[in-house]
Amino acid sequence: MDIADLIQTVALYALPVLFAITLHEAAHGYAARYFGDDTAWKMGRVSLNPMQHIDPIGTILMPLLLYFATSGAFLFGYAKPVPVRFGNLRNPKRDMIWVALAGPGANLLMALLWGIALYLLRGANITEPFFLKMCQGGVLVNVVMFAFNLFPVPPLDGGRILVGLLPYRQAELVSRIEPWGFFIVMALVIMNVISTLWMQPVMALTFGLLNILLSPFAALVS
Repeated sequence: MDIADLIQTVALYALPVLFAITLHEAAHGYAARYFGDDTAWKMGRVSLNPMQHIDPIGTILMPLLLYFATSGAFLFGYAKPVPVRFGNLRNPKRDMIWVALAGPGANLLMALLWGIALYLLRGANITEPFFLKMCQGGVLVNVVMFAFNLFPVPPLDGGRILVGLLPYRQAELVSRIEPWGFFIVMALVIMNVISTLWMQPVMALTFGLLNILLSPFAALVS
């Protein structure tokens, strides 16, 4: 892997990734506090400071190692999750759905804002490739995070949402997966199951929704 390519990739994606993980985790914390759990707030984790959410291994080391090992074909990473005590929520089963949705919801909003920024740059006749590619990267990063985190296996947000939606008996069965959820998800990622059966269709639908929402901006610069 050419070191120049790595530097260029890091430069393009550093800001979008930092915004994506920071606002994703902060949104969980804000939602949890709104619904009655101030655990993350007391720990200082409800913050827009990226340093509060960066995990040295999951956010930096693992993605870099995978980038070199697979020539950029496969990347995976994670941030420090915001602590939420679901028992502290006013209505734990219902409110955990909203707390879980807050993170992916923040990513969807950021994807939309990066898309708007892209059209505004084009409308201002700014043709500098670096800024245009950064905006495109911002859309992509947030769509990937949105889709991936909605995969319905705990401890991912989609798993929390599923537990909140299911009847109590079925919800309890699904919640028992959580201690092994990370390893299950990693295995499915390596086997390309998540990419083929989940990421591709969900991302396609998400890009379709973004294209509809961004169509007024596209019309202004056409």
